[in-house]
Amino acid sequence: MPTDRRTVLAEAAIDVLAEAGIRGLTHRAVDRAANLPPGTTSAYYRTRQALLTALVRRLVALDQAELQAIGEQTAAPRDADELTAGIAAFVEQRLTGDGRRRSLARYACAIESVHHPELREILVPRRNAARQAVDDFFTAHGVTDAEDRTVTLLTCVDGLVFDRLVGGGTVSDHEIRGLVAAALR
Repeated sequence: MPTDRRTVLAEAAIDVLAEAGIRGLTHRAVDRAANLPPGTTSAYYRTRQALLTALVRRLVALDQAELQAIGEQTAAPRDADELTAGIAAFVEQRLTGDGRRRSLARYACAIESVHHPELREILVPRRNAARQAVDDFFTAHGVTDAEDRTVTLLTCVDGLVFDRLVGGGTVSDHEIRGLVAAALR
């Protein structure tokens, strides 16, 4: 658990957003979620926009750390089955527990960024070890536009996660295998 008050508040804001949606994201709700006295959040983040920006920055930092760790700790996939298995494990993380909470908050922030371009700039996908592993896999398998295929594959996977968060259910290995096969063609 973080000890820095700003980080505690940003993480509590992620929880509030995931649970109550964008309309439920208030300074008071974050105070309650962080178990802090009323007025604490507004003392650190005077406006709702400042709070939302802090939330997005923390969300991106958590996601980047997770993706960097996955890429560094996982052996490079040797074939399409190993890539499929790796993506399936990642998708499962995004649909359950803390990953689900962050996914819900991330999609709410993505919609909000349509009206707040400064949020969009923070949410832009970044390089990390997991993304690089997918790119390296395509390059090693002779895909000439590996970076573009990586972006397309990961965008499709993101769409499946969004679909299952909204509609329920899980993402099957069959669906992921089809996306990987299409990216390899």
